[in-house]
Amino acid sequence: MLEKIKEILVEQLNCDADSINEDTSFKDDLGADSLDLYEMVMALEDEYGIEIDTDELTDLSTVGDFMEYLKQHGVEV
Repeated sequence: MLEKIKEILVEQLNCDADSINEDTSFKDDLGADSLDLYEMVMALEDEYGIEIDTDELTDLSTVGDFMEYLKQHGVEV
């Protein structure tokens, strides 16, 4: 799952895949703004066939947070 999320982040944020791990913060480490995060969420929804509740996005600040959210919503690792 981490590798797929890395691919999406590299494509959406034009960042270096080697700098991404579970502790990577979207805003602090990758410099993502709200539009970047919205586009990333859309890409993740398309990839995993789920809908991410916008009310829960404020709790998802790191790659690991997103991975845990996806696992909790039935996405297989």
